[in-house]
This record gives sequence, structure tokens and C-alpha cells, in this order.
Amino acid sequence: MKLSKLQRFILKKAYLSDRVKVTRQVFMSYYENLKKSPANKLQVNIVTQSLERLINKGLIVGYGRKTQEKLFIDSIQLTPKGKKMAKELLSKQTPLPFLKSIKK
Repeated sequence: MKLSKLQRFILKKAYLSDRVKVTRQVFMSYYENLKKSPANKLQVNIVTQSLERLINKGLIVGYGRKTQEKLFIDSIQLTPKGKKMAKELLSKQTPLPFLKSIKK
């Protein structure tokens, strides 16, 4: 299953969290380490979209409020499938950013 960097970050943070339900404010820290980060309003929209897509894939359960037009996600919880995916992501070694040397 293909996941974006933000979705992988969300799964890892939720798995490593001490709490069962994780608030969405934890996931906003993803943009602190980026050199070029989008505007705050766009960050909220992007995180919301990623959370909704993870819910559709069955990896997390979202808790919040639902109005007639919109769904507001306040916190999330990992499903067993999400925990398995997070363990798999944590077991993979991240590639180092070394430049490939060209042999002549």
C-alpha cells in the first residue's frame, strides 16, 4: 500500500504515542522540519485530507464532530491494521542522503 510521507509520519507518531487517542495538533509538527512549508491554513487542510484518506484505507479511526456539510476530526486511534503498518514502517531502514559517486 502506497503512503505519502505525511501519512507515514502520522502512523509512526500515533504508534509511538503514549496515549490511545492522539490529537491532530501532534501532526502539525511535521511541517516544523521542512525548509519550505505551506501556509498555516493549507497545512490544516493537508493534514485533514491525509487523515481522511487513512480513515478510508482502514488504518485509523477518527473521532470528532459531523455536521451536514463537513466532518471535523479532533483525534485519531490506530486500528489493528494501522498498528501492523506502523510496525512495518518503523522496521524499515531509512536511506541516507549520500550523493552517488560517478565512476569513470
